[in-house]
Amino acid sequence: MDLRKLKTLIDLVSESGIAEIEVTEGEDKVRIVNKYAGTPIHAAAAVAMPAAAPVAVAAPAATAEAPAAPSGHVVKSPMVGTFYRSPNPESKPFVEVGQTVKAGDTLCIIEAMKLLNEIEADVAGTVREILVDNGQAVEYGQPLFIIA
Repeated sequence: MDLRKLKTLIDLVSESGIAEIEVTEGEDKVRIVNKYAGTPIHAAAAVAMPAAAPVAVAAPAATAEAPAAPSGHVVKSPMVGTFYRSPNPESKPFVEVGQTVKAGDTLCIIEAMKLLNEIEADVAGTVREILVDNGQAVEYGQPLFIIA
């Protein structure tokens, strides 16, 4: 990935206020993390990581008023982007609540940087809940579906 593209990505993260972005181009993989989401970062503060490097993601602290965790497998967003339930506005959604899915079935699309990424079920079961509205922005690690 050339330096101009990297600089553009850093500027995108800085100006948009998003927490992080991960981009794969061929064998190159870059993750840029903004520790100060909402505050501009500088090129020197960007973090580029090789594909094999482990990444720790802090979970939000639980509060006493938090609702009970839903039972079942939680499918989480693997990236920051826009959530779409169907391939285009005229099509029916990939899945509905109560529908049975197999591992590998497409659940939704997340658009990130003009790329459409199909998100597949990683377990077989029944869709119990869809936790995101169509067209909603999603964050990395955000729960999308409950499959039981």
